[in-house]
Amino acid sequence: MKRKITKKIRIGNIYIGGDAPISIQSMTNTDTRDIKSTINQIKELEEAGCEIIRCAVPDMEACEALKDIIKNINIPLVSDIHFDYRLALKSIDNGISKLRINPGNIGDKQRIEMVVKKAKERNIPIRIGVNSGSLEKRLLVKYGKVCPEALVESALGHVKILEEFDFDNIALSIKSSNVIEMIESYRLISQKTNYPLHLGVTEAGTHWRGTIKSSVGIGTLLSEGIGDTIRVSLTGNPVEEIRVAKEILKSLGLLKGGIEFISCPTCGRTEIDIIKIANEVEKRIENLNKNIKIAVMGCVVNGPGEARDADIGIAGGNGEGLIFKKGEIIKKVKEDQLIYELIKEIEKM
Repeated sequence: MKRKITKKIRIGNIYIGGDAPISIQSMTNTDTRDIKSTINQIKELEEAGCEIIRCAVPDMEACEALKDIIKNINIPLVSDIHFDYRLALKSIDNGISKLRINPGNIGDKQRIEMVVKKAKERNIPIRIGVNSGSLEKRLLVKYGKVCPEALVESALGHVKILEEFDFDNIALSIKSSNVIEMIESYRLISQKTNYPLHLGVTEAGTHWRGTIKSSVGIGTLLSEGIGDTIRVSLTGNPVEEIRVAKEILKSLGLLKGGIEFISCPTCGRTEIDIIKIANEVEKRIENLNKNIKIAVMGCVVNGPGEARDADIGIAGGNGEGLIFKKGEIIKKVKEDQLIYELIKEIEKM
């Protein structure tokens, strides 16, 4: 897939756009004013592979908390602000790496100019985030409904406001909870601007539904070369967002390294509890820092052959199983020892 080359911008120690790799973002769901809880969650997200983190900043107390939070984390922090320009100014003073704010929603031109001037002085990019649930009334009247054309017009309208102040350190997102609408909106905006694009399906849902919708929406666009940074939105622990995002990138070959895990769907030939074994193996390898492909297959007849490209794997038989490397069988073990022996072999690699 050929990726569209967009404008490259810096967010703290991370670049997005241009030739920079696709980065993974998330957003805390702690109360930002609870400094300890927010730091702990961000550290957990860092460990999982999050590269850029966003925090809601609803008031000045949350804004002040950013100072201590930033001192204790290792990834760039984005301040998410609605309506109040003063929070944007203070967030920049307190050390953020990026602003998420729509300039058309923070007041008159003088207030916008104040924010833009300070962002320019500190080299702080601004992400314009348009959402299908908060489209301007004039555009709803013009188009009669939320649609890709309306969302793109909204985004470009906000862009124009910033460009009037000679500001182009910009990223864009055009999110919708409707996957098709989201895909069409990003396709359209990618034809009209060269700013880097932050991909996501907003309000995607719980872990199960949200994973599917995000994978379809984000994956489709990335496969077309559209997108520079991604955020999977799930109702739940944001660490799960990182796990899903990494798998989306791995499945498209956009993220190298780490463990790749495959398992067969089972069939009538399966003679051991491969579902239980696969779930347990996946759990046991979750935090292993190795660049290998692991397979859990249910059939000794086809398993080693079907997973020949796996670095290591198991194939189940009747109360026993085979452990193989690159399709070559290395040992036969009892079913109750399969997981133990597999993990032991993996740790030796």
